[in-house]
Amino acid sequence: MKKLLPIFALCLVSSAQAETLWSDFSLTYLNGSHYQVGDNERQVGTFEYVTGTTWGGAFLFVDRLESSNGDTETYGEFSPKFSLHKFKWEEQDISLAAAGTIEFGEGFTHYLYGLSIGTKPRFFNFLNAAFYRRNNDSGKDNWQMTLTWATPFELGETKWMFDGFLDWASAIPEQNQSATMNWTSQVKWDLAPYMGLKAPLYIGFEYAYWNSKFGIEGVDERNASFLLKWHF
Repeated sequence: MKKLLPIFALCLVSSAQAETLWSDFSLTYLNGSHYQVGDNERQVGTFEYVTGTTWGGAFLFVDRLESSNGDTETYGEFSPKFSLHKFKWEEQDISLAAAGTIEFGEGFTHYLYGLSIGTKPRFFNFLNAAFYRRNNDSGKDNWQMTLTWATPFELGETKWMFDGFLDWASAIPEQNQSATMNWTSQVKWDLAPYMGLKAPLYIGFEYAYWNSKFGIEGVDERNASFLLKWHF
């Protein structure tokens, strides 16, 4: 709890001085049958909130996982970032920010802190890279790199989105924990124009390509899940 207080205080101070520029809420339903570590069939409900402000922005998600064998799990992440500097490089707008993430689940809380670089290349809504030091709740600390992106595209008159993230975390040899890489992406078709909705309503699939899941050597997940996502 003491580790959380400085981050919480900084968020309160920044929020008090911030102007919200934009925000978005969404709910996602996933159904997959090739999960690793635990039961292989699961349904996942996800709540997400993202906002951009004059001081930076924040992203929050909470997953509720329910397995076919009756197991349940709740996991979430809160990721604020605080703008440090903006500049141009080869006609690209680049933003540099102090970034952090709090990972919380049943029986653990991890704290990540570092720097984030944000860009918006052609064809992308955004392309971000973050570099973190991980302060793990139990055991040794390690390093993490995270890439996030969103690319809209059209097929005929239909509108689609390709987005996702890639997490890489370094090994912790003292705990026999391997380096891990999780590349999870979503391809989804926006049904909103056909239903008279202003915000996107997506249907598609999510694919997780995860090597050494949770740092367990030899446990590699290749999982495609049905996806339904509603923004509001």
